[in-house]
Amino acid sequence: MLEIKDILKEEGIDGIIITSSENIYYFSGFTGGEGFAVLTADKNYILVDGRYTIQAKEQAKGFEVIEFKKAPYEHIEKLSLKNAGFEEKAISYYQYNNLCNNLKATKLKGVSDLLSKLRQVKRQDEIDNLRQAEKIGDMAFEHILRFIRPNISEREIALELEYFMKKNGADGLSFDTIVAVGSHSALPHARPTNAVVETGKVVLMDYGCIYNGYCSDMTRTVAVGNVDDKTKNIYDIVLDAQISALKSIKSGVNAKDVDKVARDIITSNGYGENFNHSLGHGVGLQIHEQPNLSYSSSSVLQEGNVVTVEPGIYIEGFCGIRIEDMVLVTTNNCENFTHSTKDFIIL
Repeated sequence: MLEIKDILKEEGIDGIIITSSENIYYFSGFTGGEGFAVLTADKNYILVDGRYTIQAKEQAKGFEVIEFKKAPYEHIEKLSLKNAGFEEKAISYYQYNNLCNNLKATKLKGVSDLLSKLRQVKRQDEIDNLRQAEKIGDMAFEHILRFIRPNISEREIALELEYFMKKNGADGLSFDTIVAVGSHSALPHARPTNAVVETGKVVLMDYGCIYNGYCSDMTRTVAVGNVDDKTKNIYDIVLDAQISALKSIKSGVNAKDVDKVARDIITSNGYGENFNHSLGHGVGLQIHEQPNLSYSSSSVLQEGNVVTVEPGIYIEGFCGIRIEDMVLVTTNNCENFTHSTKDFIIL
């Protein structure tokens, strides 16, 4: 693990104590969701209770598995780490106090951002998993178009999406599914309710699944029955912004400049104040990772980043329109993992 050795040397630490489930999985392959991992220059350890000992031995290849009874701290203390990195952004104040009180001879240093940077550029196996996760989402969209009809509720649509994805290979959901009808779609993070589909209204669906630990994310907005010209015009503006932003993505481009491409189009059409979130975010083992595509981002896109591109316009009391794809940054452009049509579908 050359990257970890480099971090240890650069940060002047003897090891890194890993507590987040996503980083334990990333570095060891262990999917149990509970436990600790310790990475050092010479040896790597995974510490679990008796529920996970066999699983850790099977999954965490190259790691020494240590079983603890009540708490792992005495075992970590025996490693005699004088200086250790830890995930300061992934633990609670209570957990931090436990570390400090039980590892009194160890000086702790936060390395959450460094570990996050390691995961920004995806390996080929990660790319394959992300691509497959999004493929399941595409399949779900094709399915749900045959399911949506007047008088069916937001909750029913969400449940059908979730059932379909799990039935077709998903391990779980990457976030709580968003389904919003009519004026409810003006809430970017709307929760599904018992509100029903009405003729002449839009249905916004933002959803994703987990495949082999990796997340997908996509949004499509459709309509049931004919909608007014204002809605169609807003859809066209969002689509123009999204396609233009996608064309601007390549390795070496500032993330904030990609956001600006979409934001300028929406602003020039009079809806700048109605685009009230960043253009996108990184995706991987977590649904929100670095780099962010936002007006305040300092990130420069790199080959191997996987990001979402999701401009939207939201008008209170009227409707919201969002279109979202998930893409892989390449040298000269991007590979779009999302293949569902972006035509404004009228069901």
